Amino acid sequence: MSDTGSLQSLLRVQELDLELDRLRGEEASIPDALREARQEQERLNNALEDTEITLEGVEKQLRALEQDLAGTREQAARAREEQEKNAFDARAQSQYGSRIQMLEERAEEMAEDLAPLRERQRELTEKAAALRGEHRALRPTLEALEKEDEARVQGLRDQGEGARQERAGLVGALDSRTVKEYDLIRKAKKGLGLVEIRGGRCTGCNVMLPVNVQQKAAQGKLPPVKCPSCGRFLVRTG
Repeated sequence: MSDTGSLQSLLRVQELDLELDRLRGEEASIPDALREARQEQERLNNALEDTEITLEGVEKQLRALEQDLAGTREQAARAREEQEKNAFDARAQSQYGSRIQMLEERAEEMAEDLAPLRERQRELTEKAAALRGEHRALRPTLEALEKEDEARVQGLRDQGEGARQERAGLVGALDSRTVKEYDLIRKAKKGLGLVEIRGGRCTGCNVMLPVNVQQKAAQGKLPPVKCPSCGRFLVRTG
């Protein structure tokens, strides 16, 4: 293959690369319906996790308070038994009575504290159940959207298969060092590693090229001439 033919092949490689870039861009673009469904799933997951963590904390408080209440009532019951067995005079009766009253008052306070905790537990349990219900209801829609997107992505990949095969064939016939440098330039220059000269200007950066650069590029020899401004390979097609 002549040097000029190699540059024309490289120009075709770039056309294919730009088409593949477009297809990859479409592949990475998530449809609005799928994005919204994923966001809703994430919102539900986060809300459910927060609710369950809060519920776990409330239930822990409940268990601790119920244990304390049971222990206090048990102490009051033992104090009554001891009063019946050991309180033989008014002073002992008064002492036991004061202790029993203190324990009963404490138990009453604990019982009152349990009420709002149980109500909070009920509210959180209902909220968690509702969130699980919303999550279950969303699942079929999300699964259908995910399958649609998988088919969309596969269609785009199939669409680009011909371009990938043609590119591989062209690159295989080109100088590997030139191709490697082209790839590096293209990566650094937003997709364009090789640009045409039009009206004496580099179409990559629009700089007016020196005459000697234009003349050298017009020869179409390898390694390709680079634009002194943007560093892209130059080719004259006309």
